[in-house]
Amino acid sequence: MTAPSFSDLHAVRAQPGAFLRHLFDTAVTRALPLQSTAAHLPQPPTPASGGRTIVIGAGKAGGSMAQAVEALWPADAPLQGLVVTRYDHIPPRPEGLKQRIEIVEAAHPVPDAAGMAAAERILAMVQGLTANDLVLCLISGGGSSLLTLPAEGLTLQDKQRINKELLASGANISEMNCVRKHLSRIKGGRLAAACAPARVVTLTISDVPGDDPSIIASGPTVPDATTCADALAILKRYGIAVPPVIEAGLQSGALETPKPGDALFTGHEVHMIATPRQSLDAAAAAARAAGLQAHILSDEMEGESREVGKVHAALARAVAMTGQPFSKPCVILSGGETTVTIRKQPEGMPKDQRGRGGRAGEFCMGLALALQGQPGVHALAADTDGIDGMEDNAGACVAPDTLARAEAKGMKINSFLDRNDAYGYFEPLGDLVVTGPTHTNVNDFRALLIL
Repeated sequence: MTAPSFSDLHAVRAQPGAFLRHLFDTAVTRALPLQSTAAHLPQPPTPASGGRTIVIGAGKAGGSMAQAVEALWPADAPLQGLVVTRYDHIPPRPEGLKQRIEIVEAAHPVPDAAGMAAAERILAMVQGLTANDLVLCLISGGGSSLLTLPAEGLTLQDKQRINKELLASGANISEMNCVRKHLSRIKGGRLAAACAPARVVTLTISDVPGDDPSIIASGPTVPDATTCADALAILKRYGIAVPPVIEAGLQSGALETPKPGDALFTGHEVHMIATPRQSLDAAAAAARAAGLQAHILSDEMEGESREVGKVHAALARAVAMTGQPFSKPCVILSGGETTVTIRKQPEGMPKDQRGRGGRAGEFCMGLALALQGQPGVHALAADTDGIDGMEDNAGACVAPDTLARAEAKGMKINSFLDRNDAYGYFEPLGDLVVTGPTHTNVNDFRALLIL
């Protein structure tokens, strides 16, 4: 079936939901690695130097980043390496593209033994390098879980528990990754230290507010400005216990990470090949091409997903009813990384009725509740990696009749919000956004269409 064309407002009004999906697809396409890798690739080591090129990396976009490098790297230049990505996130290999970089799969968002084995192999791969060697590191969101190597005194089971508790705590991504860096033997610049004295070039796809490379995948090849004291304070703030040996290591500073200014980072390069802002800009251009005004609120929004949804609803209602602060018809876009604090559930509630969904779905529930069926307002929120939380959807859509259709099925939105069950709310309505893995990740995408 041919995708609808949105060259004018008539087409947008006829298919508002399809138009919002068009904006999302445009944003995702802009973030695909093959679109932007070529401009940032370093020159291979010269044959006379005897230097090798080792490709390592981790993240949800790891498979597509590796394939982009393989497609763009000179055919006569040696290339080898290992990249880890999430299960079922290896893209189909283009016909005729020779595989030179091994891609393995592991678990996200809670690490598993496969991720730990991959991290051990990557560390072993960069041992004994020389100043003539080049390490090309491919980093994208999700790498914190996929590249797991617990600090001495910490087991994989400890890391899994701590990760689950962080995810449920409401901690933001900066806080979570501060802890992860200090409880790891590979994150927070430690992988760069292992590569010395080789030159390291890091290519990054940003999935974090502010595009800070030290936060993306917990910055395995860049210096870390956070401290053991910061990590300890975060653990205490959210009531997360660690083994006594780890607490002692944090208190003493024994688990400290390499810092900015450390000589080991001399000559290293970091290139941001795709960012949330670039994807929002692409979606805004697509909206303007259809005859709509487009406004980008921010690509750095954080906070509780449902509350961010309520704020967006207040803005959309103001535009719809008063034409302020934007005139309609228009599109309002935002990105960033919100959080979901999992509510304590009543004893005996079936597990399949709670906690199904992620940030995008929770945002949509908060939005729908606050909009109260406002005429003319349609919305889509989805994660650009194609997976919202732990389910198989990228996000969800909201329309003026969302609440009414749900109530006709006996579904009260507050009860679904109380148990963080966005999937259970939107699935019976046919309003889930399902894309499958997109093979990139620039985090949350939100679009509100006001007609």
